[in-house]
Amino acid sequence: MSYAIDLSGKVALVTGASRGLGKAIALGLAGAGADVIVSSRKLDACQQVAREIEAMGRRATAIAAHVGRWDDLDRLADEAYRAFGRVDILVNNAGMSPLAPSSVETSETLFDKVVGVNFKGPFRLTALVGARMAAGDGGSIINISSIGALKPNPSVTPYAGAKAALNAISLAFAQEFAPKVRVNVVSPGGFLTDVAKNWATEDEARAVTALSRWGAPEEIVGTVLYLASAASSYTTGANLRVDGGAFWDRKP
Repeated sequence: MSYAIDLSGKVALVTGASRGLGKAIALGLAGAGADVIVSSRKLDACQQVAREIEAMGRRATAIAAHVGRWDDLDRLADEAYRAFGRVDILVNNAGMSPLAPSSVETSETLFDKVVGVNFKGPFRLTALVGARMAAGDGGSIINISSIGALKPNPSVTPYAGAKAALNAISLAFAQEFAPKVRVNVVSPGGFLTDVAKNWATEDEARAVTALSRWGAPEEIVGTVLYLASAASSYTTGANLRVDGGAFWDRKP
């Protein structure tokens, strides 16, 4: 059996795909042969990534959608299937992780936004796309969570809770849509995306990771390709950490 990653003929839908990890994932899927539906809130940013994918010789389309809005997700699913007729790979990547001064100072607006984007959105889109996959030729759903759900701290309490909920529903969906649809989770640690500039320092990376550095966005792609492809054909309900060994307790 060959385990070369070849996604030729597959269609992938990636949310939060206009920058950061989502953009790296979208380009990585295209590099493996998939056609890609690029989605995020801003259409012009999605179109730019779609043009990059088309320059690689793959088909791409851009669909603007806010994953925290139920109706947007219904429209996103409908437009994706209208554009390509199928979705074989869904990557729920869109997320937000704003810091709050304390739990008591967390506003209802902030709480609802964090839960909406990180939990409600992936729930709805997985339900919509997963049901169509299960009724058709099957597929792979990959939910991008966070080690914050596995190692929470008080500065990101709502975010950690929302991602933990995402982990839980991924297990439920893996059962609901089996055996034709596989549902797995990737839990990234610290990556050097554009939003990381507010917190990332190399000194901290050396202190909290076994590999003594933060990750580059491209370093999540291999794990996503594995879960998207036949190489992981007997893997569902898994949660794979990609965090540079963030749980490793380094001694002074």
